[in-house]
Amino acid sequence: MNQYDLTDDQRAIQDMARRFTADAITPHAAEWDEKHLFPRETVKAAAELGFGGIYVSEASGGIGLGRLEAALIMEAMAYGCPSTSAFISIHNMAAWMVDRYGDEGVKEKYLSPILSADLLASYCLTEAGAGSDAASLKTKAVRDGDHYIVTGSKQFISGGGENDLYVTMVRTSDDGARGISCLVIEKDMEGVSFGAQERKLGWHSQPTAQVNFDGVRVPVSNRLGAEGEGFRIAMAGLDGGRLNIGACSLGGAQRCLDEAVRYTKDRRQFGKAIADFQNTQFTLADMETELQAARMLLYAAAVKVTEGTPDKTRFAAMAKRFATDTGSAVADRALQLHGGYGYLMDYPVERIWRDLRVHSILEGTNQVMRMIIGREMVRE
Repeated sequence: MNQYDLTDDQRAIQDMARRFTADAITPHAAEWDEKHLFPRETVKAAAELGFGGIYVSEASGGIGLGRLEAALIMEAMAYGCPSTSAFISIHNMAAWMVDRYGDEGVKEKYLSPILSADLLASYCLTEAGAGSDAASLKTKAVRDGDHYIVTGSKQFISGGGENDLYVTMVRTSDDGARGISCLVIEKDMEGVSFGAQERKLGWHSQPTAQVNFDGVRVPVSNRLGAEGEGFRIAMAGLDGGRLNIGACSLGGAQRCLDEAVRYTKDRRQFGKAIADFQNTQFTLADMETELQAARMLLYAAAVKVTEGTPDKTRFAAMAKRFATDTGSAVADRALQLHGGYGYLMDYPVERIWRDLRVHSILEGTNQVMRMIIGREMVRE
């Protein structure tokens, strides 16, 4: 696999994540998927390596890495299980929001147990009527002294019902995007409840459920940032989230490609290995070329997001769109190269094919990514 222009430290981080994946994720991923098991202890073990606070500052107890290093970690873990890697990415987004926007009281209360994964955190933005149009969300928070009274519900929440904390975007005024604030809400607060676990095509190793708030009293001290700053906080988290989901697609697709090479070298038809047929080699060549191109774009975008360049959002959108579409296409061709066996759960390409499909939908659909890219291209 091409190493891009990685430093020795970045390669060491990548190697550590790969070793962890080989030991703790890959051998168990098929069982997690088949039995819909949430590997909480594995997530906690990842946190012991610092993977619960990848870009949380060292001063706050995180490992203070950049977005490229985070992408390397997510890509490595997704090689074993894209679903579990994506879950850890979401936990990291919540951790970063608490570190970046929380005051000392909130950080002292929550950050250390988030980083150790003693408390797992979800990110709650999407609603039944507000997906990519985040500014139209309706979950309300009405100020009542030193508390907010929160009423509403959030849809498609990773960790819903299992996780302990919900970093939630709420409406504190009717002023469109400027009327949104961000609150940390605990699972055990009175009035918090959860819908049934969603039955999903993939991502079986992580729970997904609706989160409901029925007059939940949340201390004002649990707010991240100022009142009305929630939309900006949500958007700030999306660049990194998009990179991580793209990286999860790269890792899953790389696994599919490696499995396809191995299978086609072993499988014989018409007296020779199917890897010896020119058609097979051309297909593998296209898969490798497209995957490397997506990897280069994603790594470059990650550097831009870390450095805060003016075009970081456009590059994050391009990388997310390209990496997730490419990842799904590579997985699909890997399944095809396996023939009928690729359709069986005995082979990992079937599971990864299912897991990667949602990546072009979440963190902003790939159609929305095109809107972001195109809008910036024609903006004067």
